[in-house]
Amino acid sequence: MVYRKIRDLREDSDLKQKDLASMLHCSQQVYSNYELGQRDIPTDILIALAEFYHTNVDFLLGLSDNKTYYKDL
Repeated sequence: MVYRKIRDLREDSDLKQKDLASMLHCSQQVYSNYELGQRDIPTDILIALAEFYHTNVDFLLGLSDNKTYYKDL
């Protein structure tokens, strides 16, 4: 679930994998593996993605449909 969500968020933002990889300080291949579910996403990367997209980790993990960013509460 998380893999599809991060891909959808990236595509909705009109970004390329290399853009996110650069922001996350990893290679495009590593980021691609996150989106494909071939590599577990480390907690610090998951938090960085939630902050970048102004959403919450529960939404990225599929635990909630609520996209509210915790800093917006």
